[in-house]
Amino acid sequence: MTPTELLRLDRAHVWHPYAPMPGQVDPYVVESAAGTRLTLADGRELIDGMSSWWAAIHGYRHPALDAAVVDQLGRMSHVMFGGLTHAPAVELCRRLVELTPDGLEHVFLCDSGSVSVEVAVKMALQHWRSRGRPEKRRLATWRGGYHGDTFHPMSVCDPDGGMHQLWRGVLPSQLFAPPPPDGFDAPADPAYVSIVADALGRHADELAAVIVEPVVQGAGGMRFHSPAYLRELRRLCDEHDILLVFDEIATGFGRTGALFAADHAGVTPDIMCLGKALTGGYLSLAATLCVPAVAAGIAQGEVPVLAHGPTFMGNPLACAVANASIELLADGAWRADVARIEASLRTSLSPLGGAPGVTDVRVLGAIGVVQLAAPAPLAVATAAAAEAGVWLRPFRDLIYTMPSYVAETGEIERIGAAIGAAARASTQHHQAVGH
Repeated sequence: MTPTELLRLDRAHVWHPYAPMPGQVDPYVVESAAGTRLTLADGRELIDGMSSWWAAIHGYRHPALDAAVVDQLGRMSHVMFGGLTHAPAVELCRRLVELTPDGLEHVFLCDSGSVSVEVAVKMALQHWRSRGRPEKRRLATWRGGYHGDTFHPMSVCDPDGGMHQLWRGVLPSQLFAPPPPDGFDAPADPAYVSIVADALGRHADELAAVIVEPVVQGAGGMRFHSPAYLRELRRLCDEHDILLVFDEIATGFGRTGALFAADHAGVTPDIMCLGKALTGGYLSLAATLCVPAVAAGIAQGEVPVLAHGPTFMGNPLACAVANASIELLADGAWRADVARIEASLRTSLSPLGGAPGVTDVRVLGAIGVVQLAAPAPLAVATAAAAEAGVWLRPFRDLIYTMPSYVAETGEIERIGAAIGAAARASTQHHQAVGH
């Protein structure tokens, strides 16, 4: 099938994420991928600055990950998880318990990051209901967050600046504090902590859990905050008998320079959500971990089971490649890679500070963000980056990168140049249309 025919059929039948149907802008047709590169149908080769929405941390076609999938395929591709178990899933759960903060002992495997948040919410609500406190059924969070596109996760995404305003009045009403102050290295602001403490104190009797993205607020705005606020949340949740949930779907497995963002704070949440990089970007898999007290709370109820059972729960192929991905992280070389990427991003992006149309430049670990004064026109910015040899996917006023850890310094420099090109093209577009 020719690229032209593919695009014709794509526009007629394929509904892409965050896009209308039928589509208005043709997507780029990818024929293959290897390492950090995407090869397009027109012969162009682009450095993937997004690592497939932050998941392909080891790059594409990694021999160890390919081998894990092939080996497992020769044994079984899937078997139901109800009443059955298998070595890849057991081994993965063991590894996750060892890697995550001390105290997280139980692992529920699920399909995607958003579903892992749904499971976390269900765990929290059922925990309190089973303990005879059904009134504890609301969630608290801070503004600027994003937790997925299914219903309960949407309810704790930013209610004003987020992408789910359409569902206001349909979603459960949750409690929102102001967003945490910016600055990874900044000390905790006592005034802000007081605001959060007051909100949690006043609503403690109805709150099942606090859920936040630790250290980095991802798709809600790519903002970085001090780990000190995580320690304050742990203290306040303990004080008011509220469960604490960390959504580490975007930050897990080294993205911020620590294996998990919670490690920056040295605290253990009651529930932790993992996804994205769990399989190195190969297959959809997520996990919701909890401390024994949460599971015990559920077990003492009238319905002592967590009534959630995805058809493909614990898929052996996904678990096998997740184990292989974790094995690649085991030697710790990723720490040097992420530190190298961070240094290169700072060097590459710092010249954009103060450039026309740019309001902020920030870097943390293998995350580089350029914030604009106005929303980036997606097609214009993407085309400018592609012309510079890089695949980027801006959103709202942010042009950012989360590259694979295997990206070489020269590739990071090219990504920085492409972000600059996309920022300039966006600013020129707004000037041309009079915005």
